[in-house]
Amino acid sequence: MPRVGFGELLRGWRTARGLSQLQLSSVTGVSSRHLSFLETGRARPSRQIILFLAEQLDVPLTDRNDLLLAAGFAPAYGSRSLDDPAMAGVLDSIKQMLSGHEPYPAVVMDGGWNRLLANQGSRGLVAGVAPFLLAEPVNVLRLALHPEGMAPRIANLAEWSEHLLLRLRQRIQRRGDKELAKLHDELASYPGVRVPSDHPAEPGQRVVLPLEYRGDQGVLRFVNTTTSFATPLDAALSEIFIEAFYPADETTRRALAARPLPSW
Repeated sequence: MPRVGFGELLRGWRTARGLSQLQLSSVTGVSSRHLSFLETGRARPSRQIILFLAEQLDVPLTDRNDLLLAAGFAPAYGSRSLDDPAMAGVLDSIKQMLSGHEPYPAVVMDGGWNRLLANQGSRGLVAGVAPFLLAEPVNVLRLALHPEGMAPRIANLAEWSEHLLLRLRQRIQRRGDKELAKLHDELASYPGVRVPSDHPAEPGQRVVLPLEYRGDQGVLRFVNTTTSFATPLDAALSEIFIEAFYPADETTRRALAARPLPSW
């Protein structure tokens, strides 16, 4: 398969961000004429302008490397796994965050929602799921919404699935990832899953949407936060995020404190 040229990639990212050449010119200070020449191949980009335009277009680091390669330059960003020796400090920090969050659930995922690490508190959320959903690589979205996964225990499945699919759609729009688009369609086909509407219902008086999970001690209610690295210089690290769950009420807090669970 022939490699896509730099100009086509640049045009694709500009279009994905909903910008005309004139609008991108206004944002970046690069003339619309020069942008046109870059996109049609009449001008060869410098390494500096590629990285500058990629920053302005909020292109993910992995795709910035693709832009550089398409123009004949070496990649600017590495892509290391968490077990790489160079990532030892990062991995240690992540493990400290997971351990410090006990007994509440926390999961580390990559950009495709594949589980990389999890703490002991997360074990209680996967009790009773089908073993094939816990076979590596574990996709956390599939694990949550599959009818043999966590879905039967999620009391507010329609709302929670809509929330997850909306986040997935936003990710797809940012990345243009075809594999994630396939995952979205798969998840949307599961029973009980609600596909996000173009006209969502009013949130009412709630401040956040909780995850309501039927545990052995009744319905547990969680609020969640998402943490990522603010200044990553590694493409793989830029995709990693930590999903941490906190008890939304005192009943949940007491239930989790009374029942520490082994890791999964």
